[in-house]
Amino acid sequence: MVNLPLHYGRCPSWLFERMVKLARAITEIIIYEYGAEGLLKRLADPFFFQAFGCVLAYDWHSSGLTTTVTAALKEGLRGLENDLGIYICGGKGKTSRKTPEEIIQIAYCFSLNPDPLVYASKMSAKVDNSALQDGYQLYHHTFIFSKDGQWTVIQQGLNDRTSFARRYHWISDSIADFVCEPHSGIASEKKEKKVLNMVAKDSDKAREVSTLISCEKPEKNIKNFKKIIEFSMPYEHEIREIRPENLKKILLKTYEKKPKNFENLLSIKGVGPKTIRALSLISELIYGTKPSYKDPAKFSFAHGGKDGYPYPVSREQMERSIEILKTAVQHSRLGRREKLDALKRLTNSY
Repeated sequence: MVNLPLHYGRCPSWLFERMVKLARAITEIIIYEYGAEGLLKRLADPFFFQAFGCVLAYDWHSSGLTTTVTAALKEGLRGLENDLGIYICGGKGKTSRKTPEEIIQIAYCFSLNPDPLVYASKMSAKVDNSALQDGYQLYHHTFIFSKDGQWTVIQQGLNDRTSFARRYHWISDSIADFVCEPHSGIASEKKEKKVLNMVAKDSDKAREVSTLISCEKPEKNIKNFKKIIEFSMPYEHEIREIRPENLKKILLKTYEKKPKNFENLLSIKGVGPKTIRALSLISELIYGTKPSYKDPAKFSFAHGGKDGYPYPVSREQMERSIEILKTAVQHSRLGRREKLDALKRLTNSY
């Protein structure tokens, strides 16, 4: 696990410019050697991503590593997307909400059906905001996909109470079920003690019963929910901010739509954390199906770090690395692999 405390301030422009160049060079080599799929797999690994940020000289333990590295990657590949077969959408704050539009625009350019990609983007965000309630509110969402429709999601949430962040990684080739153990990894400072984890394998029965409950008449569920309110509940069953009148509006919608499974339920517009928590409580306390409350959250420098830790960034060394990698990529395009092979030998010598 990795500490991701909130750091204030901005990435210096001189550093970001070099991060963009170095990210571009490294990405080109990875795609050249392992293809677009190889890049997606690496970015879906929280440890690789953390190490990638370190190589780009960003603070290894800063929440800004996620947002700045993905921004540098997106900027670095601008104009090379078609050649490399990799497309990056989304970002931080308002930019993240434009992700579906970006996906649609790109997909139509080469006749790729955007619907599964848009669905994956929306569902990954819905899961980490509503089905997994760990206290971290999403504020960053990056969706990376290839020409053949494979994708990776890197998104991050912030805990306002502790000012720590948590990063969530997803990859398409390991998704058998969007609502059962879907993550390829979660980077966090620590495991939280009180987490409603409706996407845990142990929550399978709770998902099933919650879906059945959502198809029942709202009046019956509101009656049961009011009974629960009368109880003295422990912290993990916090329900004071859930108002029965608001819950009834959403339950009327789920009753009309009759979702077939938990994924269908979660995909309904308006079904958010409060609805899922209320349904899980009714499921547990009225029908005895308890969900999981276990938190699912399961490095090295090359050029220094932005804040001078463990030592200040060496601009000259960073520029030299960029030139070496650029030259290796240019030569490989001409069929001359000696520089890439030299890098491989260097790696194998350790």
